[in-house]
Amino acid sequence: MYYVIIKKPQTHPPELMGFKVPKFITKKNSDNVIFEFTINKKVVRKWINKSDILLVTEDRAFYLKIMQKFKKVQEEQQELVEEAQQKLHETIDNFAQTMNKEFESFEAMREKDGIPCILKNLD
Repeated sequence: MYYVIIKKPQTHPPELMGFKVPKFITKKNSDNVIFEFTINKKVVRKWINKSDILLVTEDRAFYLKIMQKFKKVQEEQQELVEEAQQKLHETIDNFAQTMNKEFESFEAMREKDGIPCILKNLD
């Protein structure tokens, strides 16, 4: 049995996936690795670009150690993203409240004489 860790292509933020596979096929001059699975008694092959493969090993303990390390970093970074998103939402809310106060202040001032607003004369 082989244990594989791949980067999921075209994901942002970068994601990874780990799986076990009984067989793989590749050549030195090929850009791809073919992983062969059996699903519902049918052989299925999946081509993956070598540049997207982080690890292929027979050492299950090493595979689990590396997956755990990647997952830990991913969780830490996700927490930072969530904190930043919360701060961004708070900043946007503050921005909206400040602008609405300015709008209300101007609308109150617009009703007074001396503010050149054509709509004021249409009432």
